[in-house]
Amino acid sequence: MTKYTFTNKLILEKSPYLLQHAHNPVDWHPWGKEAFAKAEKEDKLLLISIGYATCHWCHVMERESFEDSELADYLNRHFVSVKVDREERPDVDKIYMDALHALGQQGGWPLNMFVTPESKPVTGGTYFPTRPMYGRRSFRELLETIVNLWNNEREKIYSTANEITFHLQQKAVPVSRAHSELNWEVEEQTVLQFQESFDAVHGGFNQQLQNKFPPNMGLMLLLRNFQRTGNTNSLEMVEKTLQKMLAGGIYDQLGGGLSRYSTDFEWLVPHFEKMLYDNSLFVWVLIEAFQVTKNSLYEKAVRDVLTYIARDMTSQEGGFYSAEDADSEGVEGKFYVWTKAEVLEITGPECGELACAFWDITESGNFEGNNIPNRRRTAEDVADQFRITLDEMELKLQTAREKLMDARSRRIRPLLDDKVLTSWNALMISAFAKAARVFNEQEFEKMAVDAADFIFNNLRNKSGRLLRRWRDGEERFPAYLCDHAQLAVACLDLYETTYDPEWFCKATELVNEINRLFRNENGPYYDTGIDAETLLTRNAEGYDGVEPSGNSSTAMAFLRLGAYGLSPEYFNDSQRIFRSFSPQLEQAGVSFSALLSALHFSLSTVKEVVICGKRGTSETEALLTELRTGYYPNLVVAFVEAGASLETEKNIPLVSGRKMLNGKATVYVCHNQSCQLPVHTVAELRKLLI
Repeated sequence: MTKYTFTNKLILEKSPYLLQHAHNPVDWHPWGKEAFAKAEKEDKLLLISIGYATCHWCHVMERESFEDSELADYLNRHFVSVKVDREERPDVDKIYMDALHALGQQGGWPLNMFVTPESKPVTGGTYFPTRPMYGRRSFRELLETIVNLWNNEREKIYSTANEITFHLQQKAVPVSRAHSELNWEVEEQTVLQFQESFDAVHGGFNQQLQNKFPPNMGLMLLLRNFQRTGNTNSLEMVEKTLQKMLAGGIYDQLGGGLSRYSTDFEWLVPHFEKMLYDNSLFVWVLIEAFQVTKNSLYEKAVRDVLTYIARDMTSQEGGFYSAEDADSEGVEGKFYVWTKAEVLEITGPECGELACAFWDITESGNFEGNNIPNRRRTAEDVADQFRITLDEMELKLQTAREKLMDARSRRIRPLLDDKVLTSWNALMISAFAKAARVFNEQEFEKMAVDAADFIFNNLRNKSGRLLRRWRDGEERFPAYLCDHAQLAVACLDLYETTYDPEWFCKATELVNEINRLFRNENGPYYDTGIDAETLLTRNAEGYDGVEPSGNSSTAMAFLRLGAYGLSPEYFNDSQRIFRSFSPQLEQAGVSFSALLSALHFSLSTVKEVVICGKRGTSETEALLTELRTGYYPNLVVAFVEAGASLETEKNIPLVSGRKMLNGKATVYVCHNQSCQLPVHTVAELRKLLI
């Protein structure tokens, strides 16, 4: 049994990130009143250090600084130190990340902010080295400077803190002003912005950073633009990006799943951590790309990613874990790296030479030295080299994959962040539900239902209030707007997969909770509920960062429920969200792609479809298959089982009075609850969906 020299208050927490620091010599506190009371009593500033369990640079700073006894002693004497898991407390992270941006600094994690006992930010940064490098002072130098200012020039500290706080409070909540109504021009402007930054060689979009992130929400907006306008550039950007990502190192060629980002523009060398939200949204866009193109590559990738999630990222109880670390045995990427000699030894020379050629594994390895543009060859080129067909090559590669996966399974795995987060689970529930619907895969449907059941059974308190995080039998933290909204969207996706009205009812209950807990009559919805801890600001965010913002998902949930015939107030609420972020949508739409997809739905002629029939009969299944496999992003579907419609009719106004006619499966296609004549065949249905 390991004996630790130090143990601090984080030992009582459940967060894997906080527990990673529980034996640091730093006297860490969890976020809470106790830490701030201690700072006030002892007349000290606080160090608020924010990160997450699979954050590589968080690990580096821990090893270099927070495990250093001498530096820890200095921190303990002069500061009250607080550790925050940003994934448990995105509200706290948002405030101090905004403060860092207000100081003119680039964001990232670890986020280290120095704040007054009143929680007002003074200064900070991300990773601080132990000695001056990367243009940054050493951590110890920074600490000494701040202590000197606190002891001798405190008025400067409070002047800065008050100025930053005022700025944060002024920008916390946009106001719904009398903007002109948004139209298709805002989407067109955003598509042009995507075109201007598109990497025509490697796909994706060239950001100011060297790193290249998966642009999943942007790709889904581009697919909607293609469907509406026929703009082939939009589709080409999507396909080039997806295919380059799937062929690159950012995608785990053996085990499936997408890494957080690529450290180069070619998708070759990844930052190896895998996040649940990235893989969820990647599946969303892959499914939509399949619906548009019918390219089997995208279906294969969907199945590959979801197999990885089911195998490595799903708890016995049914919930989905949050992330896998980049590091293994303290080395980034060690779990994923191969030399050519290893591959040849494990797979044999015949399969091994082919595998090395296909995956570009050199004597230096599979990620080292791959910085030559266009080095990756096509599958056809590799097959020609070995004088085999593509089918023969795929069989040999599959054999190589299986052998390498078996060998990799015996390596020490990266750390698993096994907490279950509501909004991230909701994204993956939607992914499994959509895949089940499009590919007629019952096991995917079961995964989605089991995960949703887990959330509703385990992530609510005694009063029924939705909660944010579950781990090791403990549920905690009031859920945020993003949790409620994304779970509502997931429930609608589950309804359109299972046609069980229970999921529709749960979606309705969740949006009603949104209006009770998060409503803002003069602007967008607040990120935190009326029952949440009072912080420096109460924010209302529309920016779609690593996942759709709470307001983006809220707008989409409102619009979809409205299309089913529920309260017209849902539509009005969605328009208030759009008006509130109108300036941002007009100027920086690429950063609000999910919100623009909701606006796309709002501006479109949404088709409301009711199918009445008997599941399992050929005519009913043919109609359902058309709706489930086609690309219809601006459509809602209800299904009424013959002779069993009472529960559905009670909860979904759209289906009221709908029934089979003449004993045949019958489709009603409506717009604004005004319906066309009912039809019975796929050909007739397609005409009504144009």
